[in-house]
Amino acid sequence: MRRALINWLGLTGVVALVSYAAAVVLAPLAYPGYDWMAQAVSDLSAESAPSRALWDQLSAPYGVCSVVCATCASLFVSEHLPSTRGFRAGVYLFTLMCWVSDVGYGLFPLSEAGTGMAGFQDMMHVYVVTIAVVLLSVVSLSLIAFAGQRDASVRTLGVCAAVALAMMFVGAIGQGLVPHELFGVVERFSVFAAVGFDAALGLFLFQAPRVIQ
Repeated sequence: MRRALINWLGLTGVVALVSYAAAVVLAPLAYPGYDWMAQAVSDLSAESAPSRALWDQLSAPYGVCSVVCATCASLFVSEHLPSTRGFRAGVYLFTLMCWVSDVGYGLFPLSEAGTGMAGFQDMMHVYVVTIAVVLLSVVSLSLIAFAGQRDASVRTLGVCAAVALAMMFVGAIGQGLVPHELFGVVERFSVFAAVGFDAALGLFLFQAPRVIQ
């Protein structure tokens, strides 16, 4: 099957996942004393974190590729895959989430790793950007998962959305149930949910049967 450029750009979602996973796994090497089971992923990219430079290097493809992948998927869906209005709205909202995440966290990184709110920047990071990302993720994934139950052509992607949504809830609920020593473990369910779905969305775009001329 002949693919257009926009279909090939779907593979940027896989690149984003690999880049993010590499940053999460390898950045702690530059952070003496970092406990991945207890600490949040965002501690690795805090301005004061010794791992900040390595994190920025490893995650650089993630920031660009996640936005490119989701944006291309939105363009493809709007032009070539009508499906249901709910499905299209879900993809559009997920794309908006990727933009808010990339721009918002870039503008307002945590100032101090592993500490409470240290000022305006940290409040924006937690109470504005994070809440917006979570709400957009939940709504978009719910719409796509529901559409997958109604439309066989997007059923596989709907299942992926449902799995990602479940991971987000496991992370959110688990953070309030597990002891502090395991906070980082359940938190990673949430952070990898959206990144993993972005890769699934990219593969969906790559394998889409229709080609833009």
